[in-house]
Amino acid sequence: MIGKWVLAISSLMFTAAHAADTSPLKIAVLNDQSSVYADFQGIGSVIAAQMAVEDYGGKVAGRPIEVLSADHQMKADVGANIARRWIDLDNVQLILDLPNSSVALAVNEIVREKNKVLIGSGAGTSLLTGAKCTPNTIHWTYDTWALANGVAKSVVQQGGKKWFFITSDYAFGHDLEKQASDVVKASGGQVLGAVRHPLGASDYASFILQAQASGADVIGLATPGGDLSNLVKQANEFGVAKTHKLIGLIFSINNADSIGLQSSQGVVALNATYWDLNDDTRAWSRRFHARHPRKNMPNDQQMGVYSAVLHYLKAVEKMNGEANDGAKVVATMKSMPTEDKLFGKGVIRVDGRKIHENYVLRTKSTSASKERWDYFDVIATVPADESFRPLKDGNCPLVN
Repeated sequence: MIGKWVLAISSLMFTAAHAADTSPLKIAVLNDQSSVYADFQGIGSVIAAQMAVEDYGGKVAGRPIEVLSADHQMKADVGANIARRWIDLDNVQLILDLPNSSVALAVNEIVREKNKVLIGSGAGTSLLTGAKCTPNTIHWTYDTWALANGVAKSVVQQGGKKWFFITSDYAFGHDLEKQASDVVKASGGQVLGAVRHPLGASDYASFILQAQASGADVIGLATPGGDLSNLVKQANEFGVAKTHKLIGLIFSINNADSIGLQSSQGVVALNATYWDLNDDTRAWSRRFHARHPRKNMPNDQQMGVYSAVLHYLKAVEKMNGEANDGAKVVATMKSMPTEDKLFGKGVIRVDGRKIHENYVLRTKSTSASKERWDYFDVIATVPADESFRPLKDGNCPLVN
């Protein structure tokens, strides 16, 4: 009789342990919603995540999906505290977007410690798939290596040999400057100097004057977001474009909209995808535009949030809804090819780098632009196997 009770209890315990988890699966968008990146990620990335959840059906393996969001205020300590609270108190399984590389690197360590998942779409530093790579992190849309190699190499080949950098003074800016400097030197160019400005600066006059006096013929702007827009506007007031090549190493549709197409003439940029790339990207982007409070079109980083969430949910589905072990979820994501309407087909490497084609864009003439947001022509495609740093060069501990 006792044996039967033991068997019955054991059976119940086994059933309970393997019962499907029907609690909400919580994912969270952490980004800047009030400062220089607010238009570049901000509410747009939250909308993109919500659209992915809705398009997936609102549930995964029977679990309803909830999307949380917060503003990290461009501060690593604030971002880290939010991440810890989400994981410890709210049972968040995935944190994504993470513009501002200092915040991304801080949260990267917390997610590894707590064994959850981080997917960087707005984050740029290539350290996330290099020395700081972890089994819990995927870098989705772009990185500093891709930007530097896609833009700087082309400029040097076109005759822009002598460079001076104006750089945003934090992890992303430093990394982008270093990557671009290495490409310039390897391509036969020279780096004559650099100057660094604080995030959110309002007056760039002294930095611009130093660049003009350097003897360089190319001024590389290792500066993202709203800072880049303000820097380019002030540089145009100084007439820099008449005497130098002004290269925005990370330039998006939001920059062109903020600066104005007339002042953005001749800008060449590298983006992972573009809203007007094909019928699928246009259809999705029109839906995004209708929902955005400022009626913005999406940039590639916001589109990356959508793509990343879809693939994450496919992996959780494959694991029958079990998402607590972040390293296992990431391993499952790496084992599955990626495919969606915004990025097409791709893969995720062992170092966490999402591999896909990139596109070289050039601003349209004002006469060729038919509407607001019609700012770029696609002038070249960078093949997937050339778009990102070779695996052997990253120094990722996960790579044997």
